Amino acid sequence: MCPDYAGSLLTCRKDLPMDRFPPPASAASGTSQRNVISVSELNRQAKRLLEISFPSIWIEGEISNFVRPASGHWYFTLKDPSAQVRAAMFRNSNQRIRFLPREGLQVLVRARVSLYEGRGDYQLIVDHMEEAGEGALRRAFEELKNKLAQEGLFDDSRKQPLPSMPKHVGVITSPTGAAIRDILTILKRRFPATRITIIPTAVQGNEAAGQIVRALQLAENVAGIDSLIVGRGGGSLEDLWPFNEEVVARAIAACPIPVVSAVGHEIDFTIADFVADHRAPTPSAAAEILSQNQEDWRQTLRIYQRKLTSLIGTRLHLQQQALNALKNRLRHPGQKLQEHSQRLDDLSIRLQHAMRHQLLTRHNALISADKHLRQASPLHFVQQLKLQNRHFDLRLNASMQSLLSRLKQDMAHLTGQLETLSPLATLSRGYAMAQTPDGKIIRKSQTVAEGDNIKVSLSEGHLVCSVTETH
Repeated sequence: MCPDYAGSLLTCRKDLPMDRFPPPASAASGTSQRNVISVSELNRQAKRLLEISFPSIWIEGEISNFVRPASGHWYFTLKDPSAQVRAAMFRNSNQRIRFLPREGLQVLVRARVSLYEGRGDYQLIVDHMEEAGEGALRRAFEELKNKLAQEGLFDDSRKQPLPSMPKHVGVITSPTGAAIRDILTILKRRFPATRITIIPTAVQGNEAAGQIVRALQLAENVAGIDSLIVGRGGGSLEDLWPFNEEVVARAIAACPIPVVSAVGHEIDFTIADFVADHRAPTPSAAAEILSQNQEDWRQTLRIYQRKLTSLIGTRLHLQQQALNALKNRLRHPGQKLQEHSQRLDDLSIRLQHAMRHQLLTRHNALISADKHLRQASPLHFVQQLKLQNRHFDLRLNASMQSLLSRLKQDMAHLTGQLETLSPLATLSRGYAMAQTPDGKIIRKSQTVAEGDNIKVSLSEGHLVCSVTETH
């Protein structure tokens, strides 16, 4: 352990050179071995040691001797019943604080321990401050925020889109607060036709979270509500805490109606803001998000009205021009009848001429066809064919007589030859021809056997003989 400096227990750092801290005078063997440093060096080293040992700590205490000079920095004393310490909060840090510290205010600060070298005063350099009591709430807020974020309740993918033109807006808030008046004023001014259903609920206190959850459940059963505003006006962290409750966050996430969270002022953030489908910085802003600007609609309607008037005027002008043109072309019916009558007479005359011409043409064609038909009459052709037929008949008879005569001569000659070669002639000279029963001529005795029947043809008639012997 290191020695006690400034009444505080400090942890030794091995990276600090020990020669910076000389031993007590009793340990020195003589004046020549004394390591003497200046007061400035002592304060510098003490400051360094404090800042290294206490990089950032949380301290709770009561503010006293609060001073705010023209530089914008804050200087004060932080104390408890038995001790106190000086503190400073510079302008770049205190600009983020939403309240002004005052005497006797109990606060929780995040600071690093340092030392003001000019006076050798040990002090705190504060970079964050909140009213006491908010610290636990802040920690609970961060824990719940991280938990729900890990579950995916803040993901954009699960958020529902708001209707482009809400027709029925449900408002879950206190019926007596400033928030409901702001919302109604904005909706009435921007788009009075929007239907509004107020679902009253407490917005702070121990009962508020449960009432908000019931109001969300009730909104689901109100027919026609297409969007919800859940919120209240500004206040402290404790005042806004119902909107940081887990039951409220889960009820908003489970609500099937798109929810706009409008809690506090623009710098206020609650768990409801993260889990809602849309966050509005204020209740008035939520009303503007969920309402159409009637002036924009009126301007659009005026533009359409001017365009429609212009189109109607153009159309009427064109129709008037067409009407005038038709009027100029319009004539008396009697004149029109006369023109049609004259046209009918002309067509009748042309028809008569065309019929006469057609009849004459057909008559001439008929005479020509009759002439050609007479010339092509089959009687003349038949007479010629008869003459040719008679001529061919005479020639045929002569040819047939000549052919028959020649054939008779040839036949007589062949007959003579045939008779010369015919076996009948041989038979007539006393010879006979032996045949088997099936008509084959027997030329050799070996072709028959004893006991076979044979046929013997004679010049006149034939004999059936039985073979009794062969040689």
